[in-house]
Amino acid sequence: MKAAATALTRGLTARHIRFIALGSAIGTGLFYGSAEAINRAGPSVLLAYLIGGAAIYIVLRALGEMAVSNPVSGSFGEYASKHLGPLAGFMTGWTYTFEMIVVCLADVTAFGVYMGFW
Repeated sequence: MKAAATALTRGLTARHIRFIALGSAIGTGLFYGSAEAINRAGPSVLLAYLIGGAAIYIVLRALGEMAVSNPVSGSFGEYASKHLGPLAGFMTGWTYTFEMIVVCLADVTAFGVYMGFW
């Protein structure tokens, strides 16, 4: 097997940039949803966000450790395939795709509500 064929390169395509942009847009929907939740439930929602944020931080640190110890040219679904099996990798990839579609729709809805307010 050639070493050049398995070497990783640093390069982002337009598809990667679009998914990064969609992932960054989560803030719009989060702020819109947070205002309503805090209004109804009070500041305890912030504690729930803190606990959820801590859980996400731990998972992302674990993904970072796996990326350093075993760099692959693929998404985190590759790690699920390797450690949990091909079905887990398949489900992880498609769950992420579905999640990005839901986030996009939520952001469009929040944008429409903000524009209606102004």
